[in-house]
Amino acid sequence: MTASEKAKAKTEQAKGKIKETLGSATGNDRMAAEGRAEKKTGDAREAKEKTKDAFKR
Repeated sequence: MTASEKAKAKTEQAKGKIKETLGSATGNDRMAAEGRAEKKTGDAREAKEKTKDAFKR
């Protein structure tokens, strides 16, 4: 996994988690849903990069 792609994935996951937590704490369901979606996007990016790394070896 390239360092920049790994950083993007981790950033998306962290931002998503923060949004989800804030949304839940404030009762903002839309923000919580956006946070979950952003976190899943980061998870998918990380999985994609790990798969690419597995085939490179």
